[in-house]
Amino acid sequence: MESIIEIKNLTKKYKDFIAVDDITFDVKKGEIFAFLGPNGAGKTTTIKMLTTLANPTFGTILINGYDPIKQQEETRASFGIVFQDPSLDDELTAYENLDFHGMLYKIKLKDRKERIKQLLTFVELWDRRKDLVKHFSGGMKRRLEIARGFLHHPKVLFLDEPTIGLDPQTRNHIWEYLKKMNKEEGTTVFLTTHYMEEADKVSDKIAIIDHGKIVAQGTSQELKSQTNTNTLEEAFLALTGKELREEKPGAIDNMRQRSRMWHRR
Repeated sequence: MESIIEIKNLTKKYKDFIAVDDITFDVKKGEIFAFLGPNGAGKTTTIKMLTTLANPTFGTILINGYDPIKQQEETRASFGIVFQDPSLDDELTAYENLDFHGMLYKIKLKDRKERIKQLLTFVELWDRRKDLVKHFSGGMKRRLEIARGFLHHPKVLFLDEPTIGLDPQTRNHIWEYLKKMNKEEGTTVFLTTHYMEEADKVSDKIAIIDHGKIVAQGTSQELKSQTNTNTLEEAFLALTGKELREEKPGAIDNMRQRSRMWHRR
C-alpha cells in the first residue's frame, strides 16, 4: 500500500534540547494511525512539523507527496486539522464557521454550500446551523471542528487529542463519525490521544514516541505481543515507564497560539 506520510530521520532541536530525535516512520493511505507518547515526548513538536507550523532541524517529510517546507500551500491543501484546543469563532454561527473555512480554501460557492450541508447533516448539526457557536456544548463544538476539518476533502486529517474532556457517549459518536468518513472518503487519519482504549479500538497502526525517539511501532496486537502484555495501556507503560510526566508549558502555549493563527490565516 502506498504511503501518504513519509518521515525520514526527522529531528528538531531547540538550542541544546532535542525535542524530536532522528525519527523515521510512514503512514499508509487510508490508515487510522495513532501517534502516542507521554507528556513532553515529542508528539506536539512532530505534529507542528507535519502541519507546516515548524521547520525541522534535520530530516525530510512528505505529505501526499509534498514537502511542507518547500510546498507549504500544496501541503496545507492536502490535510485538515483538529487541534486539542477549540479554534472556532464563537461569535459566528456553525454555518458561518464552515463557510469562512471554505472560502479560505477557495471552494466554489455552489460546492461549498453542498459540502457544508452534507457535513453538518453528517455530524447532526444541520438543525443548529444558524446558532452562534458560543451557545454550543463542548461535544457540539468538537463535532463542528471535525466537520470543518473534512470540508475541503483532505487526504489526511490530523487530530490532536480530539475527544479530550468529552463524556463517553460523545466520544463514541465522534469516533463513529470519523471511522465512517475514513471508510467512505478514504481519508487517512493521524491522531494523538491519551485514551489508550480509543487507540486500541480505532487504529490500524500505532507508533509510540518517548524522549523524542520512536520506541515501538506496529499494530496494537504486535505491541502487546512485543511487551508480553494484555492491553495497549500495559504495553504503553512497559515501553515508556510509569513515572509521572509534565508537558513543557512553552510547547503547549505555542501550539495554542499557532492553532488560532492557523484558522485565521
